[in-house]
Amino acid sequence: MIRQYLEQDVYEAFQERMRFVFEEFENIFVSFSGGKDSGLLLNLVLDFRNKYYPDKSLGVFHQDFEAQYTVTTEYIERTFERIKNQVEPYWVCLPMATRTALSSYEMYWYPWDDTKEDCWVRPMPQKEYVINLKNNPMTTYKYRMNQEVLSKQFNRWYRISHGGGKTICLLGIRAEESMQRYSGFLNKKYGYKGNCWISGQFKNVWCASPLYDWSLQDIWHAYYKFDYDYNKLYDLYFKAGLKASQMRVASPFNDYSKDALNLYRVIDPEIWTKLVGRVQGANFACIYGKTKAMGYRNVVLPKGHTWKSYTMFLLDTLPTRLRNNYVRKFNTSIKFWHETGGGLDEDTIEELIANGYQIARNGFSNYTRNKKSRVVFVGKIPDDTDNIKSTKDIPSWKRMCYCILKNDHTCRFMGFSLTRQQQNRVDMIRRKYESIEDMNYGI
Repeated sequence: MIRQYLEQDVYEAFQERMRFVFEEFENIFVSFSGGKDSGLLLNLVLDFRNKYYPDKSLGVFHQDFEAQYTVTTEYIERTFERIKNQVEPYWVCLPMATRTALSSYEMYWYPWDDTKEDCWVRPMPQKEYVINLKNNPMTTYKYRMNQEVLSKQFNRWYRISHGGGKTICLLGIRAEESMQRYSGFLNKKYGYKGNCWISGQFKNVWCASPLYDWSLQDIWHAYYKFDYDYNKLYDLYFKAGLKASQMRVASPFNDYSKDALNLYRVIDPEIWTKLVGRVQGANFACIYGKTKAMGYRNVVLPKGHTWKSYTMFLLDTLPTRLRNNYVRKFNTSIKFWHETGGGLDEDTIEELIANGYQIARNGFSNYTRNKKSRVVFVGKIPDDTDNIKSTKDIPSWKRMCYCILKNDHTCRFMGFSLTRQQQNRVDMIRRKYESIEDMNYGI
């Protein structure tokens, strides 16, 4: 996609998007994480609603992951108390399966696990708008459901609880943050009425990212211009020497945050002591998160091993469930590169041939720009591809090994997303809830 610049600034474009949203959708709510983007979005939407649609109800959804900085909790509580009489507040603290990148023995941990209340990182918030197991109106919630599924099922429940009608969840997602998010806005085919920043979730349930084209500078300029309150964690990050692009508000145990776990010891030592006892591997990741031990820097191959043999050795050390998870994904990747192949640039193909890799062309890829040639490996999967400088998007046993060392259970480092089996499970859950919705509500 070629970037096109408009005759208006991002704030004016946001105002137009809000007019469109408030005219098109009956039910509107904001997903508020406590970070800078969702915090700004909440303030901007609330100001717009109060000025132009004062009679329109507005919901605010916060999915609480239990483990977070104290200043983040204070900011979230401060915000909810300030706006609770202007919106429908929903602070969700329900047990949910959340992926962890810290442990070789656990794929998930469970925030607000009712069986481990004695080791919660912090007490359950005591507010009338908090949703927990003792106060849960969400008919679409299933005990310990996946965190992504929980947020989607909240969207569906919000529509049901408001009498049906077109429902939209507003997210503070920006294309600038990552290539994955940028690529998510590229395909306008599935956008609501041609808008790439609005995508469908369920029947009459949509998600929108009206700040998708804002830059980091735009975000902080708006906070300054409108004098909005913000999460003071960013001030602490600044004092700790982090770049603005490194400052994230997220679960400390996921792929994006594990390298910054050591900051908890300095910024919030009381919370840090709780984190160590909450999830296996927290202290190890804090000490070794930026070392070869967790695949952060170039890993030295043990003497006498190839990358394939080292991968097999590591697989043998894992519990059966995790080992089988990796084996399935590795076999899928190997089969793909032997039978289907991936789209590669001509420079990369020539480089592979020049270095003696046994490859063959297999048509053209429809999933790459300009329909790149699809390449399969005729011989064995390479042990490593360190001598190929033009790309990292080619298979090797070294890449597989890195996934294990990084505790990358989804193998995102190898380019994996949801497997077909996982997607089928999600589709099955969707169909199940659709039938329940149709039966109970006649929608």
